[in-house]
Amino acid sequence: MKVLIGNDDGIFALGIRTLANALAAAGYEVTVVCPDRERSATGHGLTMHEPIRAERVESIFHPTVKAWACSGTPSDCIKLGLGALLDGPPDFVLSGINHGPNLGTDVLYSGTVAAAMEGAIEGIPSVAFSLASFSCQEFQPAAQFAKTLLAQLAASPLPKVMLLNVNVPALPGKEIAGVAVSRQGIRRYYDVFEKRVDPRGKTYYWLAGEVLEELETPQASSSQQVPTDVEAIRNAYITVTPLKYDLTYTPGLVALADWSTTQKIHNDALSWIGLEELIAML
Repeated sequence: MKVLIGNDDGIFALGIRTLANALAAAGYEVTVVCPDRERSATGHGLTMHEPIRAERVESIFHPTVKAWACSGTPSDCIKLGLGALLDGPPDFVLSGINHGPNLGTDVLYSGTVAAAMEGAIEGIPSVAFSLASFSCQEFQPAAQFAKTLLAQLAASPLPKVMLLNVNVPALPGKEIAGVAVSRQGIRRYYDVFEKRVDPRGKTYYWLAGEVLEELETPQASSSQQVPTDVEAIRNAYITVTPLKYDLTYTPGLVALADWSTTQKIHNDALSWIGLEELIAML
């Protein structure tokens, strides 16, 4: 099976090397396209106003892995891989293994998740993998789970609108409690902007701060029995969270059903029209 792998930690990151090499050794046809430097927290940004360059990388991966270092963002890398570097669509698009967690609302900023989401947008089964530690260097349990998960997904494919966000505890395999299908939690940050002065006397700001984690999210009561990813990772579980790129808040469609929700310009005045009137106009 063919696998395209990206990340946001860069071409020399241990996480992507561990994942790519493990899958290559297991017989997968692996292509790596990832940033030539760290591009963490870039979200789903794309490079629009300058060229994107890609260079082949030799010797740092398993001999069968084809690897490119790309000057663009994580999303650029997957787009470039699918649109120019591969000779056909892969069976899976993977991202990671990220060095550090991508839990809760982290996914909104995560280049790791954005790279996987780019695959999902193209209708390819996609998974983002993260190791829930910035200091641990042991990626093997996460790589082993990736192999297990891919085998399961090959037998039971994902819906095309879904991608999976996987976080693995920074623990030896025998100490991991299990696998928990989880919902997205909340990771809020107490942001602090440190004001500094550079050698030329100009002021700049450096974002710092602490994570404030909450275990509950404002979901419908029927989902409260499903643990959040933040909670499950604390309890030593691998978390598997289904995500989608459609950000529509579906209950809101019901809550706003009685509103006049669509605008039109008529006689130089801005007026509101209801859904029934809108449908009649179509």
